[in-house]
Amino acid sequence: MWRVFLCILGRDIRLAMRRRTDVLTTLFFFVIVVSLFPLGVGTEKQILRILGPGVVWVAALLASMLALERLFSADHEDGTLEQMLLTPQPLSILVLAKVAAHWLLTGLPLVVIAPLIGLQYHLPEASQMAMMISLLLGTPILSLIGSIGAALTLGLRGGGILLSLLILPLYIPVLVYGAGAVTVSAIDFTDTQPYLSLLGAFLLLALIFSPLAAAAALRISLE
Repeated sequence: MWRVFLCILGRDIRLAMRRRTDVLTTLFFFVIVVSLFPLGVGTEKQILRILGPGVVWVAALLASMLALERLFSADHEDGTLEQMLLTPQPLSILVLAKVAAHWLLTGLPLVVIAPLIGLQYHLPEASQMAMMISLLLGTPILSLIGSIGAALTLGLRGGGILLSLLILPLYIPVLVYGAGAVTVSAIDFTDTQPYLSLLGAFLLLALIFSPLAAAAALRISLE
């Protein structure tokens, strides 16, 4: 199963590298959204420090959603997804590999660029560190939960809108605790521990249940 996981992961990354515009679109969207807010609300440091955590997390959430509709659609269109269903390996492992590729291409770049965004909002060093850790824990949750919605809306007309309606309510706890960790870190970094612990618990639960739920949803969508 580990060999199959790495095979699917490498395949999806290679295919994405052939369509670099899809990958760069997510990153550029994130950068543009977080850069527009300082232009709209002004350059007051205190205001930017208050708004920064929420703005960054909302932008990361929306950027993650941009590529969700394409998570299974390309394989569905060329028949690859049906072949995956016929393999002896558990479908949940294949789904987890595709989700991992999605996070490496859309979530990890947001984590890497977070310190530069933090400077734009005049966030202290502790808040920048908390932002990176919270995004590192939170963005995989967004990909895992989003895979369930992408599987449920596979092949539907207007699936992108329906996908947003399905998963946005499920994203709210991640958004609240992710932004909260960055906000309280400006006062005392140790206060972020409850927020980060909850994000870690959410990530563990998502790793266990989301691939299984997405695999079941794929079988339903393909029947």
